[in-house]
Amino acid sequence: MPTLERFNTDALRHTVITFRDTLRDHAPRLNRLNVYPVPDGDTGTNMARTLDAVVAELEASDASAHEHDRATYERATYDAISHGSLMGARGNSGVILSQILRGLVSTLKDATDATGAKVAEALHAASAAAYESVLKPIEGTILTVVRESAEAATVAAGEGGSLAAVLRSARDAGKSALDRTPDMLPALKDAGVVDAGGAGFLLLLDSALHVVDGEPIPESDDSEQPTGTAPPQLHAAGDVSDLRYEVMYFLDLVDAAINGFKQAWGRVGDSIVVVGGDGLWNCHIHTNDIGAAIEAALDVGGRPHRIRVTDLFEEVADHERAEHADRDADLAAPAEALASVATAVVAVASGPGLADLFRELGVQVVVVGGQTLNPSTAELLAAVEQCNSASVVVLPNNKNIIPVAEQLDELTSKRVAVVPTTSMPAALAALLGYDATADVEVNAAAMATAAAAVRTGELTRAVRDTSSDVGPIRAGDWIGLVRGDGIVSAATDATVAARGLLEVLIADGAELVTIVTGNEAEPTGLAELIAWLAAHDQALEVEVHHGGQPLYPYLFGVE
Repeated sequence: MPTLERFNTDALRHTVITFRDTLRDHAPRLNRLNVYPVPDGDTGTNMARTLDAVVAELEASDASAHEHDRATYERATYDAISHGSLMGARGNSGVILSQILRGLVSTLKDATDATGAKVAEALHAASAAAYESVLKPIEGTILTVVRESAEAATVAAGEGGSLAAVLRSARDAGKSALDRTPDMLPALKDAGVVDAGGAGFLLLLDSALHVVDGEPIPESDDSEQPTGTAPPQLHAAGDVSDLRYEVMYFLDLVDAAINGFKQAWGRVGDSIVVVGGDGLWNCHIHTNDIGAAIEAALDVGGRPHRIRVTDLFEEVADHERAEHADRDADLAAPAEALASVATAVVAVASGPGLADLFRELGVQVVVVGGQTLNPSTAELLAAVEQCNSASVVVLPNNKNIIPVAEQLDELTSKRVAVVPTTSMPAALAALLGYDATADVEVNAAAMATAAAAVRTGELTRAVRDTSSDVGPIRAGDWIGLVRGDGIVSAATDATVAARGLLEVLIADGAELVTIVTGNEAEPTGLAELIAWLAAHDQALEVEVHHGGQPLYPYLFGVE
């Protein structure tokens, strides 16, 4: 293919699409570079899903734009990239990446047939936009990589370099900066990795060089693993990893008030990224005070919406998602044509067995989600719209998904009621109160009452060393959790920890224990639990369902 001398609108489109495809391929590798004991939603996945949103907006703009003149097509391209990256950004890395893309197109749109010098100017604008979006910039991150790339591009352009030469200089300098990120951040050096966000940004320059000069895209090495032998020690007092919740929302706020909002956020959290303009902002923070993070917007006269809250202490490495990608595709598809009902139900499920159980109990649309993947507002809204009913009850089945679900009623013409279930067993109980012929208010009340009558617990592995009311816990120990009570049991053996959890859950008068088994449940361990329950109380009825959920071998419901 001939080398391009100008970076025109078509080249930009091809670069963005190539970048999206490359991020998808490299996402598992980027995720593994994340050194925090509790991942920030997984860097590679967040960057890839951000680009998915950008490309989707580009594709949506194609049909209408091509019906008009070239100028309309070009304007639609830049608008789609800018708007798609703002609205589709996910996680800290995705929000910063969105600002990089917006900085690029804000410069390139003024010269739709850009030279190497203009591309260097656009990279400088991207770097400035990225730094401006972060309240407390930290070197050794994606910010450093994009800045040094822009600086090298400017030098190459000043020496009369071609478009390809400018991009190659930017890429090589960015690679050098990325290799030095462990020297800037001790946590990276301890883990033997480079910065994940910076590695993701370099793929943008690789994609541009592929389009401009035919350079091959780097292949993803799925076998690549962090090389450090010592685990990173990031949980010291005052460290960002002490902040439990990731809060993201869109904010309607006049531009003049945004600095006051940022300063207010600076008092309640860290990892703050705020991007946007013209009255609409995409906001990201890590905090221990969800209420204060939302109230800060109200205090400056803003309107937060599409609020998404993630409990970072419960997040897990993204390779679990990759291992269950086929399962997730199965979960997303309804089993059969949807009948018309007075009230439909949408439920979030974390395993194929749970999805089947929900459908058997009348759920019309199952959405993939749970501890390893919180669905977005758009995904839940699409499920609501898919239901063959004007009224819908939503079962979030995870406390992080409840704030997202509660926005749905304002986003659709359908009547949506949320029963705030925080676990899969609670959802199973709620569905016993569901009547497809009753109106939504009656169903919501009956289902909430049924869910409230169940005590739920779950068994999983600890992802870090910690202390608890039941004693010290080491990473890899099995822990029993009760919502509201925290860790109630811990042991190196899963069955022992599960028995300790059940002892807490089973109170006088309990009649039924529901066990939902996950992928890691062992048949011998399950048999031991059933035998123990029989010995504990012969009057107890025990139901066992295979949920197929990852990471949680046992989910318990006690009524």
